[in-house]
Amino acid sequence: MAKVKRFICKYCGYVYSPLRGEPHRGIPAGTEFEDLPGDYVCPVCGATGKGPIGTWGFEPWEPTRFICKICGYIYDEKRGEPHRGIPAGTLFEDLPEDYACPVCGLDPKISSHYGKVGKSQFEALED
Repeated sequence: MAKVKRFICKYCGYVYSPLRGEPHRGIPAGTEFEDLPGDYVCPVCGATGKGPIGTWGFEPWEPTRFICKICGYIYDEKRGEPHRGIPAGTLFEDLPEDYACPVCGLDPKISSHYGKVGKSQFEALED
């Protein structure tokens, strides 16, 4: 599975992710940053009067916090989960394949309804 390349605006912190694109602006999900139109403008800077910040105002960005889509638990790479044997600084991608959300992944009622609440149930937190 290819790693998703996200980019952050250096001026306002908006994160462009090809996973969601910007359908409301005619940029469908799956559009890589490199494939954005030449006249692309940051939607936040453009709307808040900071000017026409184009792709030149963005830099690569890697998330460090991930949120469970089921219960809202946040895995923070800086913190890790020392009480579960996952030291601070452990990257999300380096978590074991059998990793389960420590909140809802251990609840049998939730697991029976949603299945295993593992890494695939988490998404990058873009803040």
